[in-house]
Amino acid sequence: MAERPVTLRGIHQAARETGGLVFAAPSLIYLALVIGFGFAYGPLGPMILATAILLVYGYLFLYACGIALYPLRLRIRWYAASWLIILVLIPMMGPMVAYLVVFQAMIHVLVLPWRPAVPTLIPIAAAAGVVGLVIGEIMLPILAVVGLLMALGVGSGIQRERLSRRLEAAEQRNAVLAVAAERERIGRDLHDILGHSLTTITVSAQLAQRLVEADPGAAREQLAQIEQISRQALADVRTTASGMRTVRAATEIAAARSVLEAAGIRADVPSALPTLDDARAELFGYAIREGVTNVVRHSRAGRASIVLGEDRVEVADDGTGIPPGATRTGLDGLRERVEQAGGRLQVDSTPSGTQLVVTLR
Repeated sequence: MAERPVTLRGIHQAARETGGLVFAAPSLIYLALVIGFGFAYGPLGPMILATAILLVYGYLFLYACGIALYPLRLRIRWYAASWLIILVLIPMMGPMVAYLVVFQAMIHVLVLPWRPAVPTLIPIAAAAGVVGLVIGEIMLPILAVVGLLMALGVGSGIQRERLSRRLEAAEQRNAVLAVAAERERIGRDLHDILGHSLTTITVSAQLAQRLVEADPGAAREQLAQIEQISRQALADVRTTASGMRTVRAATEIAAARSVLEAAGIRADVPSALPTLDDARAELFGYAIREGVTNVVRHSRAGRASIVLGEDRVEVADDGTGIPPGATRTGLDGLRERVEQAGGRLQVDSTPSGTQLVVTLR
């Protein structure tokens, strides 16, 4: 995917794509109130300059939802610029700058990676609340709490949307890669199957042609051998082609790495795989697919691992676990599939992670 242009128009287009402008624009009314309070309680000259700077800050806030779609290095610069403006405003507005906590909290969760943004947001809100208590502005602690809750709520929703988009994009890429890999496998298998068979048929046909008049019986034997080889080659081709519609553990492991990394989850997957028959390779492939899907969509994990052996497969994560009473249709379907194959599905879930294990006797 081509990088977005870092222009005013490009940033505006990105913000429109997120739909965040609809929610951010009305919030600028509160910025007008901050400016009004500044003129009411501060010196006129500095507040004129402060107003111009606050308008720039309002732009940074308004388009933070758009800059969130850009690479991290640009988002960090955007975030640093917002803090620089606040520092510049302190000599002009004094403690009144703390009233920007609601805006800064939203910028914080929009442009920073979600995992570090959550714990570092709390000190920002706490600092604004303390400033309010010190200067006797009781509204500041209230606004700090409101800003914290709004930022966490909006940020959580945006994070889910980002994760869903990345997962969809990763699945599309994996589908393309899986098709390419399957084509390579089929081509390799067809070469291995037909290469020897066609060579044998060619040699036998040449020999039969030479024997057709000198030794008709031997020529007929060669023709019969050609027929037998061609039938076997046709059966092998059909078997190979039917394999295109079968889930395989190796394919799912390759896809799992891309999906997990796209979701920001560290993937520990095996580099060497055991030899599995078709039935086990297919069943373990379904187990890996279901386990990884649950990790990406529900676990909020930072790390996931896949262990594959001849008799068992394991998918584990360090996420939040499956909530008590929650139903997982995919796991129910996998359990039926495993039991039909004479195996056992075990799912152990705690608040510190989930482990899915499929064992075949």
